[in-house]
Amino acid sequence: MARVFLFDIDNTLLYTRGAGSHAMTAAFLELFGIPDAFARVEFSGRTDRWILHSALDEHKIDGGFDRHFEPYTKRYYELLPGSIAERDGYLMPGFPELLSALLDAGATLGLATGNFSAAGTIKLRHFGIADYFEGGGFGEVSLDRADVVVQAIRAVANGASTSDIAVIGDTPHDITAALQNNVIAVGVATGTYSTDDLQTAGAHSVFQDFSDWRSAAERLLSS
Repeated sequence: MARVFLFDIDNTLLYTRGAGSHAMTAAFLELFGIPDAFARVEFSGRTDRWILHSALDEHKIDGGFDRHFEPYTKRYYELLPGSIAERDGYLMPGFPELLSALLDAGATLGLATGNFSAAGTIKLRHFGIADYFEGGGFGEVSLDRADVVVQAIRAVANGASTSDIAVIGDTPHDITAALQNNVIAVGVATGTYSTDDLQTAGAHSVFQDFSDWRSAAERLLSS
């Protein structure tokens, strides 16, 4: 059975220099008049649903998530492309070469990301790597990142066994979400967490980065 690799986006595939949080903050200000609304909300490794839900709760916005999801995300998606363009973001080391190498070896590539699906697509298209991925799991599905992995597996795994499915991400939340679904957990320390942090979270394998993409592809395909 061909391997299936489910990638996180931010700080794993690419770095936007905070474009997403900037656009989310700007949209919240426009709709609710509250500046810096996410200042006390954790972003790293969380789903966008969890992030927005937390801010709405913290600021006691009437109606909650279901009432405000569509108008909020509409404005967020309008602001996000400009926010990305204003910042000197980049692909993480080894991309897109690693993606090409995995595809050439017959692997299936998907996403297991906390991003809302439309936001993830905007980011991937800006950096020219959207077409590498068949689909995946996204941040609107749940507050819990493990549910995102469930959605990703259903979307792209095509009956692969759990031993042939790997989640690749830069935070302990990516690792624990993989472990909760009994799939391979791969950490890459290109975000704010160290290799030690990712190993402590239970990662089966850890990379400092994917700059040596040939070696990384070989390890991923044989693990």
